[in-house]
Amino acid sequence: MKVIEGMEWDNIFLIVPEEFEGQFKKPNNAEIITVDTTKTITDMAAHIHHSLNGKTKDFEVGLNLVSGSGREHMAILDAVLKLGMGIRLVALTKEGVKTL
Repeated sequence: MKVIEGMEWDNIFLIVPEEFEGQFKKPNNAEIITVDTTKTITDMAAHIHHSLNGKTKDFEVGLNLVSGSGREHMAILDAVLKLGMGIRLVALTKEGVKTL
């Protein structure tokens, strides 16, 4: 959650496996998108794409992929790129939240 708190964001979407839903306190300004990680990467990507489509007018998104599996990361990247958005990776560092 420090990545969320460490920068100003227009929209916040937390993409989490279904089994983690309710495991943490959701920030008031965030929307949670749950994914069924037993599905194929293609199905997960389609679900994420559908869940994000039309919810932001931004042309770029900040992604933090520190946790999760490679399958989840591929699905997120596929969905975001198919929406026509550019990406920048963000991470919590000793100096605070930084774009890599």
